[in-house]
Amino acid sequence: MLKKFNMFKCNSTVTLAKTGLVLEKKRIEEFMNPTYFKKIIGSLRYLCNTMLDLGFSVGFISRFMEAPRVPHLLAAKKIMHYVKRTLDYGILFPKVSDNLEVEMLGYSNSDWCGDKFDSKSVVGYVFMCERTPTS
Repeated sequence: MLKKFNMFKCNSTVTLAKTGLVLEKKRIEEFMNPTYFKKIIGSLRYLCNTMLDLGFSVGFISRFMEAPRVPHLLAAKKIMHYVKRTLDYGILFPKVSDNLEVEMLGYSNSDWCGDKFDSKSVVGYVFMCERTPTS
């Protein structure tokens, strides 16, 4: 994916987004090519199946696929900088004990209408299988 979007030689980063980042639909910034933005989002969504930490950020910037602007593209590229840093990361599942019971837990959170323009909520969740995050 990084090669496809000419981001393989980019600098890596430790975070997915800048602290306090606010992205809005109705801004005066220049529009960009929606097809290019949609290709990036599609590739990032595919990565969300194996890189669970991307889910929230990719879901958030996916809201802007209809009319993407330059700040939305920069946020998507910031996620790709993070992907560059975490290429070797993975999830390790512990060995299941002999008993047949598997512990499953789920956690969720929402900001209830946090977007002041279209009253959409931002929701996050994680499911745990034997103390290991999974989708």
